[in-house]
Amino acid sequence: MQRNSKFLGDTPTRGPIVLIGMMGVGKSTVGRRLAARLGLTFVDADEEIEKAAGMTVAEIFARYGEAHFRDGERRVIARLMDGAAKVIATGGGAFMQDDTRALILAQSTAIWLDADIAVLVDRVSRRESRPLLKDRDPREVLTQLAAIRNPVYALAPIHVKSIAAPHEVTVDSIMEKLTAWP
Repeated sequence: MQRNSKFLGDTPTRGPIVLIGMMGVGKSTVGRRLAARLGLTFVDADEEIEKAAGMTVAEIFARYGEAHFRDGERRVIARLMDGAAKVIATGGGAFMQDDTRALILAQSTAIWLDADIAVLVDRVSRRESRPLLKDRDPREVLTQLAAIRNPVYALAPIHVKSIAAPHEVTVDSIMEKLTAWP
C-alpha cells in the first residue's frame, strides 16, 4: 500500500484525523476503513473508554451518569491526542464538551461526518446499546440532538456527508476532502 505522507504526521500541527458527528453516522466503520486506506492506526475512543473503565459505555451511563462518562471520555481523548498520526473515532457527544473540542481543533484534523436523520435512524436501529436512545423514540432524540449539535459540529474544518450507501463512498469523499485540504 502506498502511504500518503501528507497524512502521516509530517506536518507537526496535523496530528491525528478525528471523526466527529452524530451516533449512527458511521464514525467507527468509516474510521477503520479510512485508517486502512491511509496506512494508519485506527482507535475508537468509546472502546478505549470501555477498556479503561472495565465496563461498557451503557453500563457507565447507567451506573454513574452522563457527566461521569464525559469526564472519562475527555481524559481518554486527551491521552489519544499524542501527536501520532492515526484515525480516531469519537463518541457523538465528545465534541460538545468545550475542553475536548478545543483539544481536537488545536491538535488534529477534525472531520464532521454528517447524515440525514432518516439515515441515522436506520443505522441506530441496528444496535440496542445506545444509552441516549434507551426507551426513547430514535427519530425524536436524533432530531433534537442534531438541532443542538450540528452547529457545534460545523466548527470542524472538514465536512463530509454520509449517505445511505456503502461506507467506502464516505471514505472516498473524505479522501477527496483531505487531498484538497491545505
